[in-house]
Amino acid sequence: MSPDLSDAHRSEIIQMALSDHVSFAHIEAEYGLKEKQVKALMRDNLKPGSYKTWRKRLRDFGTRREIYK
Repeated sequence: MSPDLSDAHRSEIIQMALSDHVSFAHIEAEYGLKEKQVKALMRDNLKPGSYKTWRKRLRDFGTRREIYK
């Protein structure tokens, strides 16, 4: 994870990752964080239950739609 992110940028990345309409590629283009880094950021900043719910949603939508996140 990039340590030079401000709190405002972290918050924006979290909001983008939680959105169903923003891809990991878009986050990488804007902030330079790869998918694994975004997942680590989410794991570090969300409550454990919220993180698990988010990951489950990613897995579920990923199997239904060819291009998701």
